[in-house]
Amino acid sequence: MENSTPVLLSLVPIVGMGIGGVIIFFALLWHHTETKLRIQTGNYTKIKFDMKTYSLLIGLLLTGLGSILTIFFTLFVLFFNGPFPSLLGGFIPLSLGICLLIFHKVNYGGKKEKDDKS
Repeated sequence: MENSTPVLLSLVPIVGMGIGGVIIFFALLWHHTETKLRIQTGNYTKIKFDMKTYSLLIGLLLTGLGSILTIFFTLFVLFFNGPFPSLLGGFIPLSLGICLLIFHKVNYGGKKEKDDKS
């Protein structure tokens, strides 16, 4: 039992993912049951999803994260001669963020919302 530490450390993520999966399952089951009961009692109101704000927020967050990671990994490659594939850790969120910002601009860029105050 001298080298049991690596075995125990390798079990931590497995157990964590199992517990996380169980928690997510019961959270989804609870939400489904609550929604079903609200529909039966007539208290259910559908939640409106604001795609305009969501695409802008996630696009900005991913672009910021991707640019910081790209800069960090570029400096890592230049100064420490690290592996070049590590740059994908920055390019992937950067490209996703730019794509979401383009999506936001194309779909909502020139449109002004109408006020319902007549």
